[in-house]
Amino acid sequence: MTKRVAPVVKKVKYFTKISKIDGLNENEKEDLKEVEEKFVFRSNDYYNSLIDWNDENDPIRKIVIPEVSELEQWGALDASNEHKYTVANGLEHKYKDTALIIFNDMCGAYCRFCFRKRLFIKGNDDTVRDLDGAIEYIRSHKEINNILITGGDPLVVSTSKIESLIKKIRGIDHVKIIRIGSKMLSFNPYRVLDDPSLLDMISKYSLPEKKIYIMNHFNHPRELTPEAIKAINLVMDAGAIVVNQTPIIKGVNDNTEVLKELFEKLSFIGVPPYYVFGCRPTEGNKSYTVPVEKAFEMFEEARTNVSGLGARARYAMSHESGKIEVLGMTDEHIMFRYHRAADIENKGKTLVYKRNPNAYWFDDYTELA
Repeated sequence: MTKRVAPVVKKVKYFTKISKIDGLNENEKEDLKEVEEKFVFRSNDYYNSLIDWNDENDPIRKIVIPEVSELEQWGALDASNEHKYTVANGLEHKYKDTALIIFNDMCGAYCRFCFRKRLFIKGNDDTVRDLDGAIEYIRSHKEINNILITGGDPLVVSTSKIESLIKKIRGIDHVKIIRIGSKMLSFNPYRVLDDPSLLDMISKYSLPEKKIYIMNHFNHPRELTPEAIKAINLVMDAGAIVVNQTPIIKGVNDNTEVLKELFEKLSFIGVPPYYVFGCRPTEGNKSYTVPVEKAFEMFEEARTNVSGLGARARYAMSHESGKIEVLGMTDEHIMFRYHRAADIENKGKTLVYKRNPNAYWFDDYTELA
């Protein structure tokens, strides 16, 4: 194991009250009280420093600072009906070879467009502290060869707690891939920079034939700071495979040039763009959501103007029935394909519908068919 130099620890300060955010004026703080009561707020001084507070339309601001528009009635808290696939406490099994562990109910900051904001509402029972039932389920289902640990953000909790779970999973021979879904390298890269034990844990359990993947969530190129890039490189040096996924968010990256820059910067540092998602129709998300066809046009324009190494992303929707990829459009029709299907009958299935410029989700096409 590589000996690591002791880090210079930076204390990142967290904020859970809008009233403590210096970049907002008193009127803004007052206007956002009702939003804060409904949907929890959390950010930190590192991430807030990336915001241009003189620009009310700043994309980084839009990611973490609430907006009154979140109170508009639209969508559902569990927009992809994840409860349908819950097979044990904290465990979902939607696709034959993949299981998902909801490990915790906290993030480094809270994206305003989060599709699992139900986790951060009082009374949620989606996460558990005891995952023995989940581990036993995985052990008894040999078709499962990869696990996604998510939440919340697994990297918010201590390394020892993460390692305890990963050690148990590594004790199950048929599980080859462990994925950790995290935005911490964006929200607070010091989580990596200040904790050599996390890198040691990755080195220990990311094996030559059984890798750990870090599923990053960089939504905008400005999040790729020198600190974030350094953290990415440390994680890769420790043996993890690092990829990136992002939804298309109105006011953040719903712009061809911004997406193009994000794809390029990621490819330059060796992080493949993975999925680009349609923003799920989750309660409170209306003002962050871009129509399917408009988003796909921007995605395709960006993807076809970067090198092949930066153009590996797929544009898809995480629908109740599976990951539905948008393949293309003609003047009259839009074509979809099940990239992953919950029902084996839909595996690889291609679907064609009449175009609908007002569609925000796959259901907006099927309801008119």
